[in-house]
Amino acid sequence: MSIKPQLSRFDLTMIVISLVIGMGIFKTPGDVAMKAGSVGLFFAAWIFGGIVSLCGALTFAEIGARYPNAGGFYKTLSYCYHPALAFMVEWVLALANIASIAAVAIIGSEYINPILMPASLQNDTGVKIITISSVLILYVVNYLGIKMSARVQNLLTLFKVTMIILLCTAVFKHDMPPAVNTVIVPHTNIITSFGLCLIPVFFTYTGYALTINFGADILNAKSNIPKAIFWGIGTVITLYLAINFAYYKVLGFGGLQQTNVLAAKMAGVVFGEWGYKITSLLMFLSVLAYVNVYILSNPRVFYAMAEDGILPKIFKRVNPKTQVQEFCMTVYVAAILLLLFFAGSFSSLLSYTMFFNTIGLTLGAIAIFILRKKTKELDGTGIFTIRLYPLVPLVFIASYIFVTISIFANDPQASFVCIGAFALGLFIYYAATQGQKQQPSGQSDDKH
Repeated sequence: MSIKPQLSRFDLTMIVISLVIGMGIFKTPGDVAMKAGSVGLFFAAWIFGGIVSLCGALTFAEIGARYPNAGGFYKTLSYCYHPALAFMVEWVLALANIASIAAVAIIGSEYINPILMPASLQNDTGVKIITISSVLILYVVNYLGIKMSARVQNLLTLFKVTMIILLCTAVFKHDMPPAVNTVIVPHTNIITSFGLCLIPVFFTYTGYALTINFGADILNAKSNIPKAIFWGIGTVITLYLAINFAYYKVLGFGGLQQTNVLAAKMAGVVFGEWGYKITSLLMFLSVLAYVNVYILSNPRVFYAMAEDGILPKIFKRVNPKTQVQEFCMTVYVAAILLLLFFAGSFSSLLSYTMFFNTIGLTLGAIAIFILRKKTKELDGTGIFTIRLYPLVPLVFIASYIFVTISIFANDPQASFVCIGAFALGLFIYYAATQGQKQQPSGQSDDKH
């Protein structure tokens, strides 16, 4: 069945913004500042990250336009490469989502930790206790049904954008406390520092690749897709640069390096002590909503894999009353908790998350070269095509390869773990497909 375009340029612009802006911007600037060691390198990383993200978004927009019925990464990569590689990439991107959820949960716990925990537990141990407890509570909530999370999420998206704009007003406050000027300078060369800066920067900009799913849904796609992506990413870049400037102006570069709860600190400057506490609570609730939605939605990826016979059919069983994939969600939450147990800090989780993402998105972007050859008949038919091809995808691919190398050099252990996850995905694929071949043709399990 063909897809009928229904989305306007404004619709796609809002989609791009909502896909990109998460909770990272309230945490990662401190990590970037610590790795940069200088104001110039700090802002250069954010500007460069925005440009690369725009290149990536345009690349995936053309992939979506050329293969609109692909159903995202899985079918596109299967068409361009091989089903085994497609499964491996989708597998590790699902794992990256698990790491991302864990990382965001830690951000929320860091905000609420000083309010909930006694002084003796205002450390990584206290953060881990809050994080694990929060995930378990959300597991129970999701196990009971999906209505609660659906009612909360829409409001919080608008709230996050409003909060960013509100926090930026701190630069206009005249009675600000003196900024912290003690700057920590890393003992690395500028190229290494820049590569390490891009890891949290790209984490904060990620999400736009999901535009691959909207290539056939946009009215007047040839004109509206690039304009919507340009304005969407442009808005994100503007908001990110504005709040980073506000962080720098109010806290000083040294304060930016040494503050974990940036949003709460800025709110404290604008509204006083109560502003700090209220913002910490609201940030924590926002994080809970983010984690809650992903616990609900990401098991659907495994559902699709189970439909294709790659995973056991139990992964797609749904409770008819609550519409919850109880077994699949249990496995998913267990994976989050396992990752939190072994990697309890935000910075350590970044290495796992971004190594998965950089490899997966790089392979996805390379597919544009294969897809153009396989869909030559679409050239000149009015579909969206990248103007500065092949420069745009090459900038994205080269940048992500650079970040992948930076992650490997900075944290070889995490990199080897991630490579092992790719290998595990390949093993699962071939084990599943072999089992499917050996199953009698009339035998199936439709009980779900």
